[in-house]
Amino acid sequence: MSESSIPKWQALADDLRGKIADGTYPPGSTLPRQIDLAVELGWSDFTVRRAYGALQAEGLITSVRNRGTVVNQMPHMSGRDRARAVRATGKIYTPGEYAEIISAELVTAPAEVAEVLGIEPGSLAIKRVRVTFGPDNARRSASTSWYDGTHAEAAPLLLEAARIEAGSWRYLEQQIGVSATKGRDSIEARLATAEDAEMLGIELPAAVKRSTSVLRTSEGVVVEYGVSIAGEGRTSIYDYELPAAE
Repeated sequence: MSESSIPKWQALADDLRGKIADGTYPPGSTLPRQIDLAVELGWSDFTVRRAYGALQAEGLITSVRNRGTVVNQMPHMSGRDRARAVRATGKIYTPGEYAEIISAELVTAPAEVAEVLGIEPGSLAIKRVRVTFGPDNARRSASTSWYDGTHAEAAPLLLEAARIEAGSWRYLEQQIGVSATKGRDSIEARLATAEDAEMLGIELPAAVKRSTSVLRTSEGVVVEYGVSIAGEGRTSIYDYELPAAE
């Protein structure tokens, strides 16, 4: 971990959270003993305990008697977390997760999609729809990824209804020679539609969380526009710094 202006416990929590996200510590694995980690880092026991306490409060880890600190099953991953996992491991899903690609096709981009992708209204866009399942085979989320239709020839696998091992947007990066460097996630809650209910296998009425994620190059070109929905049981957590008191 590099030196920074944030407190040591927060830097440690961020580091461990990232390692949980990228699969270094998969669900069911145990984190290092707090006392051992404190010695290794040369920090106080209190600092390490505070970092572990923050992760436990987020629901990422649990203290289990005679086992230690265990990573919980299916920790939630934000768009940033998943992007980091792809960069670090080449895999988009956490251990135990798997996805089914429902469809992959070239369609006329809806107005909202065309605007986000920066293409002309009525232009073609690549649309990939998937459902993600957990280790218990329960439906966790459903998502749609959109790409500029002009990339269809350079990245033909995007039009096949099959998983792309490295992840769709990472594959597109490789095929067209660009790199996404910026991302923005947006989350809202709304009532589920009939289509949502069918995709997630839930009964109406129900609430769902709708998340959008936009990945861009440093020049502002959109690599991927993703829209996902999830039912209850998925919590989003964000860490941030506050400006110093005046």
